[in-house]
Amino acid sequence: MERAAGGILLRRSGDRAEVCLVHRPRYDDWSLPKGKLTDGEEPLLAAVREVEEETGATGIPRLRLRDVDYTLPDGRPKNVAYWLMEAVSDGPVQDTREVDELAWLPFEEAAARLTYDDEKAVLAEAAALPPVTAVIALVRHARAGERKKWSGRDELRPLDPVGAKQADRLAALLAPLRPHRLVAGTPLRCTQTLEPLAAAVGGRPVVSDGAFAEPDDADRLPARVAAALIRLAELRTKERAVVCSQGKLMPHVLAALHGVDDHHGFKTPKGAGWLLTWSGDRLLGASRL
Repeated sequence: MERAAGGILLRRSGDRAEVCLVHRPRYDDWSLPKGKLTDGEEPLLAAVREVEEETGATGIPRLRLRDVDYTLPDGRPKNVAYWLMEAVSDGPVQDTREVDELAWLPFEEAAARLTYDDEKAVLAEAAALPPVTAVIALVRHARAGERKKWSGRDELRPLDPVGAKQADRLAALLAPLRPHRLVAGTPLRCTQTLEPLAAAVGGRPVVSDGAFAEPDDADRLPARVAAALIRLAELRTKERAVVCSQGKLMPHVLAALHGVDDHHGFKTPKGAGWLLTWSGDRLLGASRL
């Protein structure tokens, strides 16, 4: 399967939102900016890269939208992952061989201009959304060896070499979010997981917060979940944040955010996480990173 990624890039023009479409002379079509993943590339990073190459604009990811699947002329299946993005810069088109013209249009005009029905469906999904007010990446700390092999206090157990690589990978993945706040549970491994990201976004401090740490006593887990939910609600006022927590707490927090009791579907590997998107106090989406 050929995999690609792209985005619906939005900017404000007065009281209205405008979408960026690209004209590709090779196909003589109007489409959403998108392109193929390179070997081993994360779809989110590919979407950010392709949008910037084809439009000249830097886009901040806001929400994972639907995927589009279709069959190429040679019979191979193709999947395109799309994100809603906010344009924060403007520049010349980089991939001039692929794109020769841009059009910034309101949703209705963009839908009429688009060539392909499947992209019109993605655009319709974005058009129906309320305004995005906050994005929070909730991640589990990277690998920190085995607890039974660590002789010191558990909260001081550091990342191991694999965990350090996972932290670097997270930094590359989350830097395009341009977070305003970095918050970590109190164990050292949570702070260390966010340190490469802190360096990548200009040296923002990593704030330690016990609300995102697992309790020592399982009976205190419901109270800790409640505390984490309160802190997430407070962080939503900061617009964009990254939070590093722990594996026994995160599934319960995510289940509570979705209003369900079963937390098993929200188990998260170390060094991975979720992109959470809100409009006010409404959770619009939660997609795995």
